Amino acid sequence: MKRKTLPLIALIVVTLLLTSGLSLAAPAAQEVNWQSKVDPWVLDTARADGQTEFLVFLADQADLSAAAGLSTKLEKGTFVYETLSRKAAETQGPVLDALKARGVEHRAYWVANMIWVRGGLDTVEAMARRADVAHLYANPTVHFDGPVEMTASAPESPDAPEWNILKVNADDVWAAGYTGQGAVIGGQDTGYQWDHPALKGKYRGWNGSSADHNYSWHDSIHSGGGVCGPDSLVPCDDHGHGTHTVGTMVGDDGGANQIGMAPGAKWIGCRNMDQGNGTPTTYSECYQWFIAPTDLAGNNPNPAMAPDVISNSWGCPPSEGCTDPNVMLSVTNAVRAAGILSAHSAGNSGSACSTISDPSAIYDSAYTVGSTTNADVMSSFSSRGPVTIDGSNRLKPDISAPGSNIRSSYPGSAYVAMSGTSMASPHVAGLVALLVSVRPDWAGNVDQLENTINATASQFTFSQTCGGIPGSQFPNNTIGYGRIDAYAAYQAAVIPTAVGLSVFSGSPAALPVNALPLLALPAATGLALAGAYAASRRRRG
Repeated sequence: MKRKTLPLIALIVVTLLLTSGLSLAAPAAQEVNWQSKVDPWVLDTARADGQTEFLVFLADQADLSAAAGLSTKLEKGTFVYETLSRKAAETQGPVLDALKARGVEHRAYWVANMIWVRGGLDTVEAMARRADVAHLYANPTVHFDGPVEMTASAPESPDAPEWNILKVNADDVWAAGYTGQGAVIGGQDTGYQWDHPALKGKYRGWNGSSADHNYSWHDSIHSGGGVCGPDSLVPCDDHGHGTHTVGTMVGDDGGANQIGMAPGAKWIGCRNMDQGNGTPTTYSECYQWFIAPTDLAGNNPNPAMAPDVISNSWGCPPSEGCTDPNVMLSVTNAVRAAGILSAHSAGNSGSACSTISDPSAIYDSAYTVGSTTNADVMSSFSSRGPVTIDGSNRLKPDISAPGSNIRSSYPGSAYVAMSGTSMASPHVAGLVALLVSVRPDWAGNVDQLENTINATASQFTFSQTCGGIPGSQFPNNTIGYGRIDAYAAYQAAVIPTAVGLSVFSGSPAALPVNALPLLALPAATGLALAGAYAASRRRRG
């Protein structure tokens, strides 16, 4: 009996080992499994330096699809904020408890269900092995794609708008009575000299006699910070780049320096870079703040204080550690779902094709901006599409605007000229403010705003073919739909059917006063007027 029983027991043991996966190969298989959830940069830096920074991206993410069916910007923003923050509160607890038990530095976010962590390889492995964690993204320090050149500059013509403002016909929109009044522009950049003479009167935190920076300023830099230090409670620019970009959005000192697209709009800001160096976390923190701005203590989020548009002149290249192109995707999608248009510089890696390769410019939810010159040709440095880094072959840029030799504000209450797609994106943000000023009912309707700008852009033929699309076909991967034309966009906002846009469905009371007589015009007449205007502007410029 014993001789028969022993082989039987052995057979049972072998069978159990095979069916349970307890083989010699099992530990190696498990190790491959957790490492597959981790960006290689995280593993490499943790092994080389003993610790690293990373984003723990949870598996359970909020569904924001219902936001598209909401009518107003406030409804969309409130829904997005409440849905995202509730998901984070419901699911992050166990992960936060585990991080606290390990004694590692961490910070939770709701803009995507994620947690920033600084820790060693043991913490990386512990987080990656969790079933409630989907991925560990790299959080490298990224030096921004700065201007390709910068020079001191005086006004070309005293008491006249800069050439780039005239080129896109923003002054004609002002003449019609719309300067951006009622609109709010957000900027995330190196910070801002808020009391610059061209900016102070446009800052939402200034009432004409005193400053209140609650809900108008946030600093996502929590260490370092150069001359500003960390966690600055007052808008401060430790580099210069941010002060320049916001000037192109709203700048006007009431005298010779008419540098901004929408001088009647208000601006708010978030510093996302430490002396020109940002991370996916600092960018995400600013995006989170814009969806629901807070007081200076980071409390009492209020979506009603969110901007209509955000200008983003930064990127996160694979060469500096953003090796997963989707690192900012969920965050950027959330901003759009909240009814906020996110204008993003295309990058300065042109003129070759498929050089738009950095988050967030690569995403469909970002409105990506290329750069043109005063001669209405593409700037040689302006990055081109299509987007291939994520396998999408997505057409980019979406639109273009002046970005070469742009004169604007600079710290020290100075003015300088800079070149780069960083200078192009603020033009689009300013144009959005002008449109929201004309059509307050379009606030929060990102598709409507983008479609209007696209449909009215000035088109210039190029010889370059990228992604199989020639430069004579629009949109293309060089200029997108074309170079923005603010007055043509204004006309389309007054008579949407003139350029094939959606018919106005709201109350006539929401329309600008000077638009009401034009509503009686047949669509064909409106189209002819728009075409005649576009032709005249091409002859002028």
